[in-house]
Amino acid sequence: MWKKILAGLLIFTGVVTLIACGSVPETMQSQKVDSKVTSSDGKILVVYFSASGNTKRVAETIANQKNAALFAIKPSQSYTEENLNYRNTDSRVMKEHGQPDLRPTYEGDVENWDSYDTVYIGYPLWWQQAPHVVYTFVEHHNFGGKEVIPFCTSSSSPLGTSGTNLAKAAGTGTWQVGIRFSGGVSTTEVLNWLKGK
Repeated sequence: MWKKILAGLLIFTGVVTLIACGSVPETMQSQKVDSKVTSSDGKILVVYFSASGNTKRVAETIANQKNAALFAIKPSQSYTEENLNYRNTDSRVMKEHGQPDLRPTYEGDVENWDSYDTVYIGYPLWWQQAPHVVYTFVEHHNFGGKEVIPFCTSSSSPLGTSGTNLAKAAGTGTWQVGIRFSGGVSTTEVLNWLKGK
């Protein structure tokens, strides 16, 4: 009881805690500990990278519900279905996975970045991590003064340390608890997660 009251007070008074996507044990994830996340009264942005469309669907649902701007991270060299075959050791994703410092370029950028207070950032989980192109985006933006809420999609992988590692790469911003959705997540599940955010 007192723990719940204390957690509420910490959120209400704006005390900052660095908790990133993937830093919470799976047993706690199923209990929706990410309900602590609150959205900003300021402008909201949803940034996402989607290879097969699953993350895109979640991002669009969040943007529609939050009346937020939407930015798709589009790699300069898009991924084909063959590129995404992680069972093929010669596929693009397999080769990229072996190069952790690789930072693929992407097209365009967010307009008026400094005007956003809350940023949702979404990506598919590849080997329990965000794809390299998401790191490219994160490392090229200053998240200072922003609340960052990661969300991930995967057919089977757990959260891993993806959000924690993105927060480290960013070096700025208040990274909150994120969530891993299944690839076939329903709109209702996403909306339920968003309640109170």
